[in-house]
Amino acid sequence: MMATLIAGLIVPPAALAASPQSLPAGEPGMVVEVVDGDTVVLDTGVEVRMVGIQAPKLPLGRRGFQSWPLAEDAKVTLESLVANRRFTPHFGGRQMDRHGRALAHLVSEGGIWLQGEMLRLGFARVYSFPDNTALVEEMLALEQSARAARFGIWSHPFYALREADPAQLSGLVGTFQLVEGRVLDAAEVRGTVYLNHGKDWRTDYTTMIDRRSMKAFRAAGLDPATWSGTKVRVRGWLRSRNGPMIEATHPQQIELLDEAVETERE
Repeated sequence: MMATLIAGLIVPPAALAASPQSLPAGEPGMVVEVVDGDTVVLDTGVEVRMVGIQAPKLPLGRRGFQSWPLAEDAKVTLESLVANRRFTPHFGGRQMDRHGRALAHLVSEGGIWLQGEMLRLGFARVYSFPDNTALVEEMLALEQSARAARFGIWSHPFYALREADPAQLSGLVGTFQLVEGRVLDAAEVRGTVYLNHGKDWRTDYTTMIDRRSMKAFRAAGLDPATWSGTKVRVRGWLRSRNGPMIEATHPQQIELLDEAVETERE
């Protein structure tokens, strides 16, 4: 049943607003090992962390680490996608992480974009970094379609969209979340912008954009200091600092939501 589902959902290259094939290419190879839902090893000896997405995590030898829900399903899905196919890595930003893994988009000779498929099937979330933002817009669209259809992880409460409610978010500190809500007040303090979602900044949920990160927002024509009253969706790791907080380091972490579109929640 999974193979049929995958075959029916492959994204044709012509359907993408931007193509991963347009990015600089590395040496192609066959996948000889699937480590987890977003990491593979090629027969060239290169381990590739599929940049731009985050699949449910497996322990992978980490003591005390519990598998995220559907992590094995994500791995099996990726194994189905890579079987008997040759892939070329394409680079849209920093090319290697601190673990020595290549940070690449993987595209088969037949045009199958692995990141796109894992998102469309609902077995990954968009997960970008300031130095690697290529194709994020296309990936967000695929993620949203899967979420609306409740494919894969989007049918599980562990991955649900969260409201900007400190009572709910305080228990999720240390986890990666998508948080949605209206900015009550956008305040700039010594170059850092705080998107406050409640009246008490000491306890309510906040998105923080520091002075350095604000340069990237303004370069993109965005001024978060003017976003009071705007509904946003923010993705990132929750931390505790005067209540639950996500630090946004680049514009692609924040989606400005159209009032005409109903948001998806459980």
